[in-house]
Amino acid sequence: MDNKYKIRSQHTLGLVRNLLGQGVDRISLVLRHSDRHYSDNPRLEPFMGLNDSGKDYAFDLGKSFPLDLTPVLFSSHFSRCVETAYLIDKGFTSVTGKHLPHTILNNVLTPFYVKNIVTAKKMMTKTGAGQFVLNWFDKIIDESIMLDPEFTAGRITDFMVSRLKELSPGQVAICVTHDWNIFPIKRFTLRLSHEDALDAGYLDAMAFYEKDARVFAVARQFDPVEIT
Repeated sequence: MDNKYKIRSQHTLGLVRNLLGQGVDRISLVLRHSDRHYSDNPRLEPFMGLNDSGKDYAFDLGKSFPLDLTPVLFSSHFSRCVETAYLIDKGFTSVTGKHLPHTILNNVLTPFYVKNIVTAKKMMTKTGAGQFVLNWFDKIIDESIMLDPEFTAGRITDFMVSRLKELSPGQVAICVTHDWNIFPIKRFTLRLSHEDALDAGYLDAMAFYEKDARVFAVARQFDPVEIT
């Protein structure tokens, strides 16, 4: 299957470097996994790993990561996210020689909001993935199928801010997740338009950071939003 998403690793690195240039010394980064294999069987989704290009992209991201920050890695338990975190770790280690702690798996980074994957897949096939997510945002989809998107965004945002608060200066929490975990926080935390919220390529990221005792979230090409 041809790659249908852009590789955003350079945008992510630019976002991190921009924050470092502002004097930010702790960042909580929510990151989409790298390029991966696909299946038409929704029950196989948790087991779809990275393709060869995706492995290279993830390793190169770790290898190119700013040396001013030491990663603390978190991941969804889906194969493609675990592999992405592992390869970021190995890329970073190949340059620095540092041995990072093991990646921590957390359910908030999984598609916990999907309550009935079979029905959701059927609806998505009928409407198309983009329209399905927009229907979710507009709260047209019953919560027996998909949890409320604002609740979902709040739960992921709280997780990211909690990870930020746990960091020491010079650390970055890299939380590897899925595009559908990033969509709702773009829409309801950053309050972006539907169209802008649905833009998330491979290795694309949002950053949560603290400045002047205030917490902000920011995505590439957009202005920061204070988290109150």
